[in-house]
Amino acid sequence: MTLRVIVADDERPAREFLTTMLRSFEDVEIVGEAKSGKETMRLIEQTQPDLAFLDLQMPEMDGLSIVRSLRQGRIPLVAFVTAFEEHAVSAFEVEALDYLLKPVDRGRLRTTIDRAYERLERGSVAEQELFDSASFGYAQDRRDRPSTPAFRELPALEGQYIDRFPIRKHDDIYLLPVHRIASAVSEGELMHVTTIDKERYTMNYRLKTLEAKLDPKRFLRVGRGALVNVETIRKITPMPGGSYLLTLTNTQQLRVSRSQSRALRSHLLQV
Repeated sequence: MTLRVIVADDERPAREFLTTMLRSFEDVEIVGEAKSGKETMRLIEQTQPDLAFLDLQMPEMDGLSIVRSLRQGRIPLVAFVTAFEEHAVSAFEVEALDYLLKPVDRGRLRTTIDRAYERLERGSVAEQELFDSASFGYAQDRRDRPSTPAFRELPALEGQYIDRFPIRKHDDIYLLPVHRIASAVSEGELMHVTTIDKERYTMNYRLKTLEAKLDPKRFLRVGRGALVNVETIRKITPMPGGSYLLTLTNTQQLRVSRSQSRALRSHLLQV
């Protein structure tokens, strides 16, 4: 499989820098370039790429507006490319595949491409399962059976695991690596994220939304309102009633609910 990509940037040197780097990868095909928002919209409709590298600041329409304006089901995977970090939260909200800072590093770009392949593979499997399910019971020679489209027609799938989480604090945005997150605990409409260094960030964000973006092999639900990075668990103490008390490497302590104790035992306590 070759990853079909487009590059949109109103600055020619920046566009050429990225396209030159992309051409150095044998499994990537550049199917188009654009220098404005409206031109990008037309290019996406015409070429239907697998992945679009979009500059966040372009004439007529910025990268975020492009994603929000595309018809549902016709949106390719998107990686935003910019020299500024202040739009990271917005990029995260539109479920961008990645957020690259200029000048783009070749190794970091390779990570984005690999991530796109993984996402497309998951989408292809899901589409085939949906097709098989819809076709069950129909004659094998049915001629009007729809084919699986190469371009994604389904909504974005859950399971696009992130490696950085943008957090706004005052006027600044911090890109927090997820491996530094020790826990995330919900409290009403708020969510508290605590790091391995005991830094604490509070935001208006749903725990369930964050959970869907984190690798379930690394983050475990320990209660109705708490997620824990399993690598930060230092001690597990049995409690009356079949529950547990977790002590993390940052000294934080969290109670595991009875309903989640079985998941904890199967996830961590099996020898």
